[in-house]
Amino acid sequence: MLNSNQMHPAGEPKISRDFPQLNHSRIIRPDLTRTHQHKPCQPLLADQFWCFSQSKVASEQPNAKLQRKEPIAMSRLGTITYNIAKDWDLDRILKSLEKLGYEGVELRTSHAHKVEVNLNKAEREAVRKRFEDSPVEIAGLGSAFEYQSDDPSVVKKNIEGTKEYVRLAHDIGAPGVKVRPNGIPKGTGLILEKTLEQIGKALHQVGEDAENFGVEIRLEVHGAVTAELPNIAKIIRYADHPNVYVCWNSNPTDLQPDGTIQRNFALVANKIREVHLHDLTDEKYPWRELFRLLKAIKYNGFTLAEIPESPDPERVLTYFKALWQAYQPFSSTTPKP
Repeated sequence: MLNSNQMHPAGEPKISRDFPQLNHSRIIRPDLTRTHQHKPCQPLLADQFWCFSQSKVASEQPNAKLQRKEPIAMSRLGTITYNIAKDWDLDRILKSLEKLGYEGVELRTSHAHKVEVNLNKAEREAVRKRFEDSPVEIAGLGSAFEYQSDDPSVVKKNIEGTKEYVRLAHDIGAPGVKVRPNGIPKGTGLILEKTLEQIGKALHQVGEDAENFGVEIRLEVHGAVTAELPNIAKIIRYADHPNVYVCWNSNPTDLQPDGTIQRNFALVANKIREVHLHDLTDEKYPWRELFRLLKAIKYNGFTLAEIPESPDPERVLTYFKALWQAYQPFSSTTPKP
């Protein structure tokens, strides 16, 4: 459990001050006009919240304004093509997700959608227009670029590959590119700290490059050892760039011995720009706590389903959405005289 010095008066975890406080005006999504600019996210309007009938309350309190409970609808539901939709082409992605009520998608590299860096200018414009004409947004591009190798030429290749992907993201209107750490090279001594620093410095390079294109770099919490949140926090400090963010990945290593995630969440809370969700039926992971903590930082980005492939993916995504809705934290609007 957190001690009193780690808690706000309201009982929420104190956010780490190692990073600047999150400025929500900097959160970007693809501009719906589909120009080569991005605009800040706008808060959801009250009439976009789910509401529950309160006719009984109204009848018992005729002189009071309607009392209701409503979810704090700041986070948004989407999916990653990895792996539930890995075999879907772009047409099926857009049509199926619209029908299912999913708002966004992260396109993982090497999947059937074929949105890759080999697209020419006209093809990129066509992809951008497909998303422009659809209510489904492109939440980002999911790459597998990583920077922990002890071979400098491999690190350089991954940096240059990331830059190519950033340009693709810019051209099709994607707000960010997901990258990852993937463990550390085998060795002894100070190899861990040196590797974390190396990853951070590479992220600084790609973050600075991507900032010129209005695209965020999002570091997935990933890999043996590197997925531990204290190590992710160190990498972000070594990166030392305002355009390098965190993709929360809902890993077992998020949990403290007491089964909570508050302390580790606080290490990176004001850098979270994307959230990956896994099996919401897994009772070992504190899903309600995660959504409560996202609410506490006023997170209004995507929470994305990262779930295995299925012979009936639409059905699985339907159930996933129902669970996601059930986990959303609620607030009460109390009646006023």
